[in-house]
Amino acid sequence: MLANIITLLKAGDPIVKNAVNSIFTWNNTDLYTLLIRLAINTVILTLIIRFLYYPKTKRKDYLFTYYLIGFITFFLCFGLKKLDIDTGMGLGLFAIFGIIRYRTDAIEIKEMTYLFVIIGLSVVNALLATPSMETKDLFQINLVEMGLINLSIVLIIFVLEYIWLVKHETRKTINYERIDLIHVDRYEEMKNDLEKRTGLQINRFEIGKIDFLNDTAQVRIYYYADDQALSDYHTS
Repeated sequence: MLANIITLLKAGDPIVKNAVNSIFTWNNTDLYTLLIRLAINTVILTLIIRFLYYPKTKRKDYLFTYYLIGFITFFLCFGLKKLDIDTGMGLGLFAIFGIIRYRTDAIEIKEMTYLFVIIGLSVVNALLATPSMETKDLFQINLVEMGLINLSIVLIIFVLEYIWLVKHETRKTINYERIDLIHVDRYEEMKNDLEKRTGLQINRFEIGKIDFLNDTAQVRIYYYADDQALSDYHTS
């Protein structure tokens, strides 16, 4: 196919030249629309996730997940809106993401996010290269947009993993029997007791279910696993 295109270009075929120019060009309205919408989407996501959600919950694992799902959904919608997809095809695409809910071993939320990204980019890359039968162009979206989408996701993952969220806060749930320390006025005393028993430098903890009958309580502790040598089985 590439050899035929080169031959037609040498022959000066105007249709092929216009098609190729539509692929490898920055002078494209949809490209600038993508950049503008991406900037707006990024600002809104940051305001909601980083400045509204995170200060209240301090859950960095969900912070990572919300960003990645938000960006990949944006690029999926932007890419698929240019394709003539019927109802059956659309339902089939959404069915692809049904495999995320496994019925066997539980998958961690971060690994599930990476799975979502891999599936999403695979769908985008496949559909954005679909030949157009109506316009007779080589592709329905130019390769500059496709490269921008892929490089953006890679850059976002790199920034989140190695620059912004370099420290991963791990959590564990333990059964705590010193129920006399669960009072709010004895927070520091309870934290010191937990650190002494676990040998961890605990950032914070939360008290869950309290069983006064057995004098126990479920306590969820949060700490930086990267800074402390403790086996982490990703249990909640």
